[in-house]
Amino acid sequence: MNWETLEAIVFKGVAVLAVLGMACMAQAQSVKTPYPTMAPLDQYLIVDRNAEIALARSAAPESISRDAEIMVFGRHGYEIAVKGKNGFVCMVERSWAAGSDDPDFWNPKVRSPNCFNLAAARYNIALMKKKTELALAGRSAIQISKELNAAFDKKELPPLETGAICYMMSKQGYLNDGAGRWHPHLMFFVPLTEPETSGANLPGSPLIGVKDSSNRMTIYMIRVAKRSDGTADSTANSMDDH
Repeated sequence: MNWETLEAIVFKGVAVLAVLGMACMAQAQSVKTPYPTMAPLDQYLIVDRNAEIALARSAAPESISRDAEIMVFGRHGYEIAVKGKNGFVCMVERSWAAGSDDPDFWNPKVRSPNCFNLAAARYNIALMKKKTELALAGRSAIQISKELNAAFDKKELPPLETGAICYMMSKQGYLNDGAGRWHPHLMFFVPLTEPETSGANLPGSPLIGVKDSSNRMTIYMIRVAKRSDGTADSTANSMDDH
């Protein structure tokens, strides 16, 4: 499979973000999004709090997630459900982690387990909290984007730190309609730069890079062979399959 096809199916989220596979946006401009506005809040909630905690932990190997802080999403936003000990923060991102013109921005099926190290958590959790606050206040995707940009310009959000990484190795998540749960992978967050300067997206390179302008960062991804529970990546038999 070539890189253009791969980028079109990769999960887009910050996130912070999750936001992966920005190539889907060009396609979305000519196709009416199936999720034009926010669905009723209940559709984004996981009723069983323990189930959401378990899903959040599934983002990373147990050796990391067992002592991580766990955040869950409720009617008033994200809150700490379990205090952490090791500096990692695990959470299940919802669809608005993506860029404002992403076709899945309001997709209520999205459940994206992430486990951030401390450097990544400071940045991505702040972004997700801000976007969630605006979403719950009834802002549109475009309004969220504008207010987020204003927050960046006013330096109301923390700067992206060196060494920011995230584990996304769950076999249970749903990243978007195109990717489903996608492959287990690690993400590395850096300030906005051209991905190709690090060799990403080039023929034969294992590095995938996505320039996420809306969240003011570039995301590098490396696929790994196993899920967080140690089982093999059953979504593919080779690194070329999507």
